[in-house]
Amino acid sequence: MKSCFPNTQHHHHHHPSPLISTTTTISSLPDDILLECLSRVPHSTLPSLSSVCRRWAHLLNSPSFLLLRHQNHLLFHTLFSISISNSTLLTATIRLHHHSCKWKLSSFVLKNGSATFSLFTHFRVVSIGRKIYIIGRDAMLRCDTWTGTLVPKQGMSLKRKKFAAATVAGKIYVAGGCSRSAAVEEYDPDENSWRVVSHAPRLRYGCVGASVDGVFYVIGGLKIGGACAGNAEPAHAYASSMDLYDVAARVWLRSRTVPGGGCVVAACAASNDVYILLSHAVELSFWKFRACRKSNNFGEWCRIRSPPLPAQVRLDSTVRFSCVGVEDKVVLVQVVGCIDDLLRRSGRTERGVKEGLVLVYDCGGEEWSRGADMPEVMRRAALVCVEC
Repeated sequence: MKSCFPNTQHHHHHHPSPLISTTTTISSLPDDILLECLSRVPHSTLPSLSSVCRRWAHLLNSPSFLLLRHQNHLLFHTLFSISISNSTLLTATIRLHHHSCKWKLSSFVLKNGSATFSLFTHFRVVSIGRKIYIIGRDAMLRCDTWTGTLVPKQGMSLKRKKFAAATVAGKIYVAGGCSRSAAVEEYDPDENSWRVVSHAPRLRYGCVGASVDGVFYVIGGLKIGGACAGNAEPAHAYASSMDLYDVAARVWLRSRTVPGGGCVVAACAASNDVYILLSHAVELSFWKFRACRKSNNFGEWCRIRSPPLPAQVRLDSTVRFSCVGVEDKVVLVQVVGCIDDLLRRSGRTERGVKEGLVLVYDCGGEEWSRGADMPEVMRRAALVCVEC
């Protein structure tokens, strides 16, 4: 048997072999090792990575890359504020748990942007994964938060205005905002196509959408006086009602209206519940709807602490609100519509009334706190949370 150890009694003459120079680049690595490397880069460098080559762009879009980002704790829930003005789409982003907690501005410009962005005077925003879908009356845009690209997508089949929109199981659902039809449409991002999947029990205008536990919520809004031509029935406020659509079962569920009534001014989903802000002309009330269908208290309403608005804020037609769920928090933003013109006409000059006031509600601690105000350039912004 030969030993693995060298025999000290034998002497060998070793001749040096010529050195062979080899060069290994990162692109020559196999996909699994390359994914490990790319998945560890900071978020700010992702846009440049996708433009290196098709292979890298393909790897960034793979499920393995997303999984590795999760495992490396490099995915964060980020709040996006989106505003469209003239030929520019502005975004402001913030991470609530980040140590700096400041808004960061960026902009997107399309070729012939003035003609394209004119279709988004009234729009809704939803997110699927890292991508944001900006839905207008006649068109839709997809914004990739990793690559920074803005791509046109198929618009809705029906023209809608101030409609409800939400994401359920990787697809987008819209309802309301159309006086001719109560159709509920579903968008499949893989097929880039819309189809009608149901019809809502009521025609709504100015409604808000949310989703929890596989259910699409169509909340608040005004009643549209019938789909038939010539129907002059006036609109009536569906003060605090909502319609629940079970996406998997394709059925509508019943729910009680918010106790005490009021007009829905903002709504969102957070921590497996639906949160609704109601206006009662002179005051606001804040409610939680138990939305987890596996719990015994599904469908129950609970009144919680109202947002502490500054004394300068008056509850009139000049003040609107928008809210979004960010993990276990509800972020409420005050949106002042045409305040300068209204104050100028009335001769009033009030200080402290401005757009972009941010309040944050901790669903677990049941407390409100003041967040960083949105940048002043973000006018009439829409909110969406993205894990990126």
